[in-house]
Amino acid sequence: MGNPRFGRMIPAMVTPMKDNLDLDLDRAQELADRLVKGGADSLIINGTTGESPTVFYPDKIELFKAVVAAVDGRIPVIANVGDNCTADTVGFASDVAKLGVDGFMCVVPYYNKPPQEGLYQHFSTIARSVELPIILYNIPGRCAVNMTAETSLRLAHDLDNVVAIKEASGSFEQVKAIVEGAPEGFCVYSGDDSATYDIMKLGGVGVISTIGNVAPARMKEIVELCAAGKWEEAAAANERLMPLMEGLFKTANPILVKEALKLAGFPVGGVRLPLVNATAEQSAELERTMREVGVL
Repeated sequence: MGNPRFGRMIPAMVTPMKDNLDLDLDRAQELADRLVKGGADSLIINGTTGESPTVFYPDKIELFKAVVAAVDGRIPVIANVGDNCTADTVGFASDVAKLGVDGFMCVVPYYNKPPQEGLYQHFSTIARSVELPIILYNIPGRCAVNMTAETSLRLAHDLDNVVAIKEASGSFEQVKAIVEGAPEGFCVYSGDDSATYDIMKLGGVGVISTIGNVAPARMKEIVELCAAGKWEEAAAANERLMPLMEGLFKTANPILVKEALKLAGFPVGGVRLPLVNATAEQSAELERTMREVGVL
């Protein structure tokens, strides 16, 4: 495998909060530094794991600025700017492009359930309005619509700055079709930690990761072994970490990844409503899993 421009292990960084649930920008900078030192190849800021639905544009801007300053050019910083209104996304992306970020992630529009032509027009409009590279994000479990392989490939072939996709459709057949039909240099990332090994076997380049917040070096090991074609070693490393990959999703993300960071001695605050913090029972089960896999 070649070297993808954004690397292979990309944590979707959680967004630290203060006790009153205002953004904790100082802690965000500390977390970004911790992840860089832990082996992250790039960072996704304010994606699903970063509570994007409840962090609004002015706060997003401050968060992006803080992380760009903390990372200081050591690795790329990718801002999630996707929304379900095309015009809003274009305007916001244009503002964020001035902040020094290295790329954008844009999710499939949620709730309004556009047809495939609407998805194509949405993403192509955004891509033609900015110069920075764009990672598409397909997650039908949250968006209520699946972007088909045909639409993803149409975007990849038609738009030079559409450079990758985070695929969380759960369909390995769809992933395989995108990998096989993609133009040279277009990257397919797993959008689900537990599917990373299988997606890389199909030709994916890595993962945009939740567990990367908690165990970046362990997830980095898996993707690097896959990239080197050391499949038996990768499978063993993947199996060792799988209980935590799955355990972090026993309730809605990012409730448990924030709890895991607290258990690991790096608290990042709670989650904003309508999410709720982990229960005592969930925390105890998570702690057992973290000890089982050797993260604690």
